[in-house]
Amino acid sequence: MSMNTVNERVAALRAAMEAQGCAAYIIPTGDPHSSEYLPTHYNSREYFSGFTGENSNLVVTRTGSALWADGRFFVQAEKQLAGTEIELEKMGEPGVPTVEEYCAAALNEGEALGLCGFTASCGLVRSLQKALDAKHCTIKTLHLEDELWTEGRPALPATPAWILSKEYAGFSPAEKLGQLRAKLKELGCTAQFVGKLDNLAWLLNLRAMDIHCTPYAMAFCYVTPDKATLFINTARVTPEAAAELKKNGVELAEYDDVVKYMASVTEPQTVLVDPASVNFEIYNTLEQNAALTVKDEADPLLPMKGIKNEVELAHTREAHIRDGVAMVRFEKELEERMAAGEELTELTVDEILHKYRSAQDKFLVESFNTIAAYGPNAAMMHYHATEADHAKLEPKGFLLVDSGATYMDGTTDITRTYPLGELTEDERLFYTWTLQCHIDIAKAVWLNYCDGHMLDTIAREPLWQHLINYRCGTGHSVSFVGNVHEGPHALNGRNTVVFKPGMIITDEPGVYEGGVVGIRIENELECIHKETNQYGEFLAFQPVMYVPIDTSPIVPGVLTKDELAWLNNYHRQVFEKLAPRLNDEERDWLAKKCAAIGA
Repeated sequence: MSMNTVNERVAALRAAMEAQGCAAYIIPTGDPHSSEYLPTHYNSREYFSGFTGENSNLVVTRTGSALWADGRFFVQAEKQLAGTEIELEKMGEPGVPTVEEYCAAALNEGEALGLCGFTASCGLVRSLQKALDAKHCTIKTLHLEDELWTEGRPALPATPAWILSKEYAGFSPAEKLGQLRAKLKELGCTAQFVGKLDNLAWLLNLRAMDIHCTPYAMAFCYVTPDKATLFINTARVTPEAAAELKKNGVELAEYDDVVKYMASVTEPQTVLVDPASVNFEIYNTLEQNAALTVKDEADPLLPMKGIKNEVELAHTREAHIRDGVAMVRFEKELEERMAAGEELTELTVDEILHKYRSAQDKFLVESFNTIAAYGPNAAMMHYHATEADHAKLEPKGFLLVDSGATYMDGTTDITRTYPLGELTEDERLFYTWTLQCHIDIAKAVWLNYCDGHMLDTIAREPLWQHLINYRCGTGHSVSFVGNVHEGPHALNGRNTVVFKPGMIITDEPGVYEGGVVGIRIENELECIHKETNQYGEFLAFQPVMYVPIDTSPIVPGVLTKDELAWLNNYHRQVFEKLAPRLNDEERDWLAKKCAAIGA
């Protein structure tokens, strides 16, 4: 059967699942490590659906197929699924079934749902099984993606693995293993199986470039009271890294041997396993080993790394200053080339940014694909220009640029929305209201019991006043020399993690009017202790990123006195921090951008 089109690939998958006795098959966005961003080898959901976004699931049944996407990707998904048999299910919208409900409805009594046990988390499989139990349906683990996607499939990544030094990380692998073992003891466990790449990277200071724009190594780790075993393609571990790991009590084993190794463990342990992040195949292996008592717990490494230590914070602040210098040089060049009448496109934006970021000290890689979206394209929150599909910049409307970099001493994420010329009254209002939301969370002060969903409300209020909302969170945590989305804390309507000093969060409200305009203003903020008095401990945010926010689109009289004061003070800090690193011409340009506005 031909497999050149999405419909042909879906048809081949349907035939294969039916041959295996399955009435439906699910392909989640996933790899063996429950990663948000995947090594290209695991882009199976993209291969079979044509949808290039994140956080989605594809389900194929005997008679149909559907893809679930969240609010960030509704516009993009509609565009990319057009012309295919796949129906878009808009997650969270009224009347839209969940993946579990859809699968349960598609199966008859006693039938089977197929999936790959390595790319489905234990949590997903449990959720599906619960929905299927009423019909006595089963879940069958297969590897249809591997069988069908052979032509042109990227190989498993094996980039050189190295160790981030204690100079940057603050603690050695041995010290972090000690912290983890103490936490495991508190939780009544003696061991942990670590599956998530970001948690493993933090624990062992392990880095590589296995995932595009994300400096992680494909690996697992099994931690017991007296040793840690790292499962990795040992051929790609540098001699220096191998020696450092050995010195820190870490033994190496082959990546492909992890299931066999864990099945053969004979030393009794109570093993902490996070079902949300350990794949179904490995969880089953651990559970079936009589020597191991599996204890389901949220991975303690996530909150441990979510609060940055003082060394990480100091390096993060410095990395963001250098990134701010690159952003200033980018905007200045963009303005000058637009004024000169050059023909520029969204792709040009990426080129200019890379030129200035890659020239900065300690640069490793962009932290994600630059989102340069002109005009209506910016209404798609995670739009990406391509050679085949991109817009030309014109001297009118807005250009949204969301970008970042990972350096040896930090990871950055910033969005600015630039006016390129004449703006409509609606564009100016949308920009001003977005800025109000941005400022209101940035200047918030709260008592130390407040969680992410409580703080998220503060950010939305200015837009809610105009009956406008954005279908995404207000902000996410950012790793230290890692992935741009971290956790456990976030600013959204679901997050119940209490904020603590040392947490880093983005502040990125926006307005997204489909087919019209998209506006986002984003900084990274650090949670700090403000004061303790008779009422309790008060916390606040301070900026980590210092880059001018364009004031020319602001509608006069809308920002409150306090909001204006925050903006002018922020711009004073931007100039103070960046000016010493700029030449005279750049400083003069920055001084104009940071000029105070309002009364």
